[in-house]
Amino acid sequence: MHVITRRRLKEFWHKHPTAEPPLKTWYKLTVKADWKNFADLRVTFSSADYVAPYVVFDVGGNNYRVIAKVEYKFKKVFIAHVFTHPEYERWNA
Repeated sequence: MHVITRRRLKEFWHKHPTAEPPLKTWYKLTVKADWKNFADLRVTFSSADYVAPYVVFDVGGNNYRVIAKVEYKFKKVFIAHVFTHPEYERWNA
């Protein structure tokens, strides 16, 4: 999968340094993936949820959320937001 854009991850981990290792792991797993549908994605990330039109990834032991739109047909993952768990709760309220 092609992740657009890694810059959002970097910006987030510069503000939250403890997020860097789990976000790098998420990125590495995602770029190696060849998901055809949400079921395939769940094999890689079993805790991911689909909240139209986004996939919500729990990252770093439920401490962070990556909110992305996944275009399976085009093999693209568009990162919309990266949040801490409390930031996500406020955004999702």
